Amino acid sequence: MSDIQLYKKIASLPEDLKKQVVDFIESLEARPHTTNNKNERKFGYAKGFFKMSEDFDEPLDDFKDYM
Repeated sequence: MSDIQLYKKIASLPEDLKKQVVDFIESLEARPHTTNNKNERKFGYAKGFFKMSEDFDEPLDDFKDYM
């Protein structure tokens, strides 16, 4: 929702509901601001998730002609 759409919705409210909106916004502003930890990456989070074969670093037979 854009700011203009939000403004139009608030502007169309009766005065008593506008007061409730202001009170709600002030209560949100009073809360401590926390970062969204859901998107934070943690080092080692995927450890053990991927398995690599023992010969991963060995040359591939398909590329012998180019080596």
